[in-house]
This record gives sequence, C-alpha cells and structure tokens, in this order.
Amino acid sequence: MGQFLMGDITLHKRLLDHLRTAVIMLDDALCVRYLNPAAEMLLATSTSRAVGQPLPDYFFDDEEARLAIQQCIDDEHPFTQREARLSVAPGHEIMVDYSVSPINEPGQPLCLLMEMQSLDRLLRISREEALIHAHQATRALVRGVAHEIKNPLGGIRGAAQLLERALPDPELTEYTKVIIDEADRLRSVADRMLGPRKPPEFRAVNVHECLEHVRQLLLAEYPKGVAIWRDYDISLPDVIADRDQLIQVLLNLIRNATQALLESKTSAPRITMRTRVLRQFTIGAQRHRLVLRMDIIDNGPGIAEDVQETLFYPMVSGRASGTGLGLSIAQSIISQHQGLIECESQPGETVFSILLPMEQLDETEKPT
Repeated sequence: MGQFLMGDITLHKRLLDHLRTAVIMLDDALCVRYLNPAAEMLLATSTSRAVGQPLPDYFFDDEEARLAIQQCIDDEHPFTQREARLSVAPGHEIMVDYSVSPINEPGQPLCLLMEMQSLDRLLRISREEALIHAHQATRALVRGVAHEIKNPLGGIRGAAQLLERALPDPELTEYTKVIIDEADRLRSVADRMLGPRKPPEFRAVNVHECLEHVRQLLLAEYPKGVAIWRDYDISLPDVIADRDQLIQVLLNLIRNATQALLESKTSAPRITMRTRVLRQFTIGAQRHRLVLRMDIIDNGPGIAEDVQETLFYPMVSGRASGTGLGLSIAQSIISQHQGLIECESQPGETVFSILLPMEQLDETEKPT
C-alpha cells in the first residue's frame, strides 16, 4: 500500500510538472507552498526562491481581487477571474485567466489552489500564427506579380535596343536609353521581390561572429553616426543557419535602424545588439526546447502604429526613403529557417527580434 501511495504521489507530481497551466499552492496567509514549472516560468522565479515566501503585496494590485481572495478563505468558496492583470514584478504585469479553489482536508490547515493560464502567451501565439500565414499568402502573391512583371520587361528592353539601332538621329537614343534603364530598374525590383534565389545552406553558425561582422560594416559605413552597443550571452552555442543569409538579415535590420536614427536626428543615437536563449518557447504553433533570440534595439522615435501591423508586407516602409522590400525579404529568409522576426515599437525604443530554433534540423524538417 505504501509503495502504491508513493508511486501515486510520484505520478501526480509528474503530471503537475508537465502541465502548461501554472499551478500555485498557497496557505491561508498567502505564502507559497508549491509551484509547478509552468508557474516558475510565468512568474519568472524558482521554487527554491518562492516556497515559504508570501506573495508580494503588488501581486494582487486590484483591491477587488484582494477581497475575492479573502472571501475565498473565509467562505471556502472558489472563484474565477477572466482577463485579470497580475503584477509579477514591480512595473511588469501579465494578463491571465485564473481560478482559486480552497482545499480543506480534515485535520489539515486550509490551502488555496491557484491555477493560471497566461493570455499574453496565447495572444502572442495567435498574433505570430496570423503573421506567418499573412506572410506566406503575401509572398505567394508577390512572387506571382514579380514573375508577371519580369516577363514583358525582357520584350520591352529588347524592342528598345532594336529601336535604338534603327534610329536615324543619334540624339533620339536618349529616349531609348531611358526605356532600357527603367526596364533594368524594374527587373531589379522584381528580383528583390522574389527574394533569395537559392535555398539556405545550413551549417553551424556562431551568431556573435555574424553580429560582429555586421557591426564592423556599419561602423565603417557610418564612422561618426551611431553608437552600437553589445549585450551578448556568450554561453550560447552555435545555431544551424545559413551564415550569409543571416548576415543579410542582420545587416538589413541594423542598417534600417541606423538610417531611421540619422533621419530623425535622434540625440545620442544608439543601437544595442542583444542575444538570449529562450527555453520551451513557441514560434507560431511549434514549440521548441531552445530558441535563440537576437534583438536589434534602437532609441529612435519609434514606428507609427498604423505601419506596425503591416511592416513586413512588401512595399510597406516606416521610413520616407525606404523601399518596403527589405523587411519582407528578411522575414522570408528567417521563415526558411523555421523562425520569425517580430517588432515592438514605441517612442524612444524599437525592438526587432529574430527568433530561431536552436535544435538540429533533420533533413525532413529543413525548409525547401
């Protein structure tokens, strides 16, 4: 019987450890008695640090929530809150659905079982899935349009060359030259709309070496323009990626940030390159054990809200001099790596985040 109970307890703990719902056990003084791993991730703390400690005063910042907790203790009646904001740290709130249930075993003090489901994560996943689907649909449309543009351009250019040879007056070739130059320009735009011409060549890549390479290029291009700071997690292992394409993406993002800072005449313009590893992180609908996050952060004026939602669409740009193709191509490259580029912007800070899975890609998983 004792072995059965021990096995039963072990099974229950394993079940709680694998739940994606955050579970917290509290006593009647609101001191933490247990956290499952999902709760540790949600609250950005550890069991060893939290157990035995009372929930901080700012956790239930809402007076109504405090009264509901107290009533739950007094009346031993469960309650649920939808779309509630909880303060997990000073100045840091999360949006959750949560429920609190009293557990009153005979001869045992009252405990409270708190279950929380993060809505921030669900909203982010939903937003990412919508971004991925929109990008895929837009890329298919753009590639079709680009091909349709390129087909007649060859004929136009060839006809202009034949006309140039047949013109009796050499001064008239000025007009055929305009036709040829504009046809070449449109062909170049169409090529850029089509994106990378070759599939990624995956191999182990040191992302910090890529970032340093891009940093040196930008410092040479803008020697007195913008300060570029580094905030690296040097413990990061190599990631499986195409080095040249990754450099192309980073160069595009950092050059965009630099040009935006210079055009806006930001005081003390600064770009920060930051690397971190995320554990058990979801990109779109796919959950990954380890994800690399590279942030390109600038202290510029920010991106207009009406542009942010469509920023990765072709021909959409937050800058007056932008073509609107660079970010679309960058997103396309990262999507071939099963990753995603996100953007969060407000006045004084814009963050472009590259998210890349860090696990080895099998041949069957590599994008075509």
